[in-house]
Amino acid sequence: MPAIPTEALPVPMMVSERPGPIRRVRNVWRYRELLRNLVRRELKVRYKGSILGFVWTLLNPLMYLVVFSVVFSEILRVQVPDYGIFFLSGLLAWNFFSGGLGAATGSIVDNAPLVTKVWFPREVLPLAAIGSNIVNFLFQASVLIAGMAVLGHAPGWRFIPALLLAIVVLLVLTTALGLALSAAYVYLRDTKYLVELGLLAWFWMSAVVYPYNQVAERLGERSSLLLLNPMIPVITAFQRVFYNPPADLQPAILPPDAGLGWYLRNLTIVGVGSVALLIGASYLFGRLEDNLGEEI
Repeated sequence: MPAIPTEALPVPMMVSERPGPIRRVRNVWRYRELLRNLVRRELKVRYKGSILGFVWTLLNPLMYLVVFSVVFSEILRVQVPDYGIFFLSGLLAWNFFSGGLGAATGSIVDNAPLVTKVWFPREVLPLAAIGSNIVNFLFQASVLIAGMAVLGHAPGWRFIPALLLAIVVLLVLTTALGLALSAAYVYLRDTKYLVELGLLAWFWMSAVVYPYNQVAERLGERSSLLLLNPMIPVITAFQRVFYNPPADLQPAILPPDAGLGWYLRNLTIVGVGSVALLIGASYLFGRLEDNLGEEI
């Protein structure tokens, strides 16, 4: 694994007390060059020795597209026109979340030599893991947009503000959970396996492979319980923009009467919760950070 040159790192500030959230942000900003270098290294190492390289990032959603389209459209007969576009719309958001969270969880342990040899804000490591996943997100988004162009599928332009807010919320939520889990994994190595199992269950509860409204109708008055899942507003916002079903099909697939306000309102609620979670995760990370070098 390529080493990060430590002589180029900023001189660490010695502080007598544990830094607060604002100082932590400033420390990460001072080490932004290290963050960029780690993102580049993550991308190089991920595909080192691979003939196809970044093409694997494109093949992953394409394989999901083929398998799930055959299973759900042809075998299970899910009544969703252009199911591939519908599925990839939700999968785009989910892959960023699950990929970023999985990479962030192991980021500190995977960089043990760096952690034990030099001081720097440890938050940089999970942030770099999530940052490298943004590149995968952009590649997979290009596959989705290309598929839309081939099928003549126009996006829901009116809902672009919801998509932009969904991306911000997704980034904050992934960062919050990634910070907490990356530190927890150093102390409890079962964390990684718990995350994998949790993400598997979470995936099937997040309306990626099936229309949200099919489940909401079955739950009736209890359908609001679905919104306790923070990924539901994010994924449905992606689906509303990229899949953009015709008006006559929209009530059967996405939330009923779901104008722009529905998405913005629910995304704002999740966003506020994610910011609170990020503050709590930063505090937890700070509490666990002192002994990371010894525990790793």
